[in-house]
Amino acid sequence: MSEITAVPLRPVSRAGVTTLWVGIGLFLVAGVAGAWASTQKAVMTAMPAPAFMKANGGRAGVKTTPSGLEYQILKAGAGPTPAAGDVAQIDYKGTLVNGTPFDATKPGQPATLPVGQVIPGFAEAMMLMPRGSRLRVWIPPELAYQDHEAGVIPPNSVLVFDLTMHDFAPMPPQMPQGAMPGMDQAPQQ
Repeated sequence: MSEITAVPLRPVSRAGVTTLWVGIGLFLVAGVAGAWASTQKAVMTAMPAPAFMKANGGRAGVKTTPSGLEYQILKAGAGPTPAAGDVAQIDYKGTLVNGTPFDATKPGQPATLPVGQVIPGFAEAMMLMPRGSRLRVWIPPELAYQDHEAGVIPPNSVLVFDLTMHDFAPMPPQMPQGAMPGMDQAPQQ
């Protein structure tokens, strides 16, 4: 026959039970917070542009201009800001609200862009930026491509840009007039 060996069990102390329940509670809170955060991003990216802009504009640190452009200062610069007749050296990365990239400068190679000859929201954002500043901007469709498709950018898209202003100067007379490739003026309605 087989023998059963008795294993002595010691009772669990109250402190041990309390620690166990606190750990379970913290685990549940972390799980719920993680689920909410991932769901919140999915909900935000699925919203129509006006609803997204309204929700995004209510976030801490996000400012809204009278035109509807939303921006967040990532690094404050100092001094004057460019005017519409200036040319700016700027780094940028453009994405859709779901994170899909559509255009960017190469690292260490800022783009030289005529401020007044890009989409209206991009121009407005640049005119908010002193040298050395970094912004994240959300451009509503009315200040971008409206209900038109632009390459990989679907109609009525909110555009998200991370911008770094390196320098700007008045536009030299030899610079050709017209929009830069990939940054056309929004079609007029």
